[in-house]
Amino acid sequence: MPRHAPVPLAEVDLADIDGFANERGYAQFDTLRAEDPVHWTPETTGQGFWSVTRYEDIWTVDRDPETFTSTQFVNLEDVDDDLRDARRSLLETDGARHTALRHLIHREFSPRNLMKNYEAFLRQLTKQTVDRAFAAAAENDGRIDFVKLISADFPIQVLARLLDVPADHTPQLIAWGNEMVANTDPDYAKVRLDDPESEKYKHLPFRSPTVLDVWAYGNELREGRIGGDGTDLVSILANKMPGDGVPLSQQDFNNYFSLLVIAGNETTRHAISQSMLGLLEQREQLEILRDKPELMETAVEELLRWASPVYHFRRTATRDVELGGKEIKEGDKVVMWFASGNRDERVFEDPYTIDVTRTNVDHMTFGKGSPHLCLGNNLARLEIKLMFQELLPRLADIELVGEVRRVRSNFVNGIKSLPVKVAEA
Repeated sequence: MPRHAPVPLAEVDLADIDGFANERGYAQFDTLRAEDPVHWTPETTGQGFWSVTRYEDIWTVDRDPETFTSTQFVNLEDVDDDLRDARRSLLETDGARHTALRHLIHREFSPRNLMKNYEAFLRQLTKQTVDRAFAAAAENDGRIDFVKLISADFPIQVLARLLDVPADHTPQLIAWGNEMVANTDPDYAKVRLDDPESEKYKHLPFRSPTVLDVWAYGNELREGRIGGDGTDLVSILANKMPGDGVPLSQQDFNNYFSLLVIAGNETTRHAISQSMLGLLEQREQLEILRDKPELMETAVEELLRWASPVYHFRRTATRDVELGGKEIKEGDKVVMWFASGNRDERVFEDPYTIDVTRTNVDHMTFGKGSPHLCLGNNLARLEIKLMFQELLPRLADIELVGEVRRVRSNFVNGIKSLPVKVAEA
C-alpha cells in the first residue's frame, strides 16, 4: 500500500487536530521517525510536549513509570494541579495504588475467565450482530454502514453484559462514549475540547458535561448492587475492597465507571472498523483470511497493529533525562505515539502493508507489557477474532460504496462511518 505524501519537517504539527484528517498523521509520523524521532511540539493552549515516534523510544518511556509518570495525566490537556485528584482515574495512577485498582477487575478479563464465562455468549452475540447486519442489508440493496451495524453494535452489547444492564441501554452508552472520547469532533461533542466554553468544565474528565450523565447512571446502578453478590463489573466496584485496603471513594467509583464505558466500547469498535477498511483496501489479505481461517489467531495481532485505534498516550518526566539525543526536563510532557510505533519500519517490514501471515507481531496497541497494559486487551482480541471468524465466511462480496468519515481527533484513531455494500454467501 502506498504511503501518504511526505510532510516536510517544518510543517509537522501533531498538536493540530485537523492535521490528522485523511490519515495525514501517518505521513507526519514517517517524517519524525526519519528526521526527528523525539520532537518538540509547541501548543497554542498548553506548555508543549515531546513527540516520541520510534518503537524503541516509545517502549523506553512506557515501561519506566518512575521516570515517566502517568500521575500528571495521560492526554495532551494540561490539568490544573488542584483538579488532578478530582479527575484521577486508574489511568492517572502509578505504583501500588494503580496495581490495587487494576486487580479489582483484572480476573474478569483473564483469558481463562473469558473462555469460561463469556466465549459461548460472545459467539452467539457475534452471530446475532452479523445476522442483523445482513437482514438490514437485504432491505437496502445490500448497503449498510459497517460502523453502525457491526463494529459499534458488537462491543457495546458485550459491555452491556459486563455491566449487567439491559441491551436497550446500548445506544445511550455508545453516545456517551463518543461524546467523551471524541471530544474534539463536532458531530459528537456537546462542548468541544478546543472550544473556550470547555473551560467551564475543566473540573470534569475530558472537559465534558456528558460525564455527569455517565456518573449519575453508574451511581444508580451501584446503589442497587451494594451488598449484593453480583459478579458484574459494577457489583465488583461497589462491594470489593482494593488490595491495598483503601476503599474506593465516590470519585474513584465515578472515574472508574466512566473509564469502563469508554474502554469497553470505543477502542474495540475502532479496531474492527479500521481492520475492515484495511482488508477492503488490501483485498488479497481478506481473501487469504477467508481461505485460511486457521490464520485468524495470529492475524488478529497484525490487524491490531494496522488499526492502532488510539494514536497516543502521554507521560510526564519526573526528572531531567536524555531520550533519543534530546534533553527532556523534569515536568515536560512526553507523548508516546503508539500508532507511529506500529508503523516503524525498523521493527515491522513493509509496515504499511497488512500481512495476515506475519508472525510474532509485537505491536504497541495495548501498551505491550507496560504497567499500563490495557486491562481489556484479552477481551478485545477475542471480540475481533470472533467477529471476523463469523463475518468473513458469510461474505460473498463486500465493497466500499461511499466516503469513509473519520473522527476529528489526534487521540482516537476512529471511523464514524464506513458505507459498504455486502452480499451474503
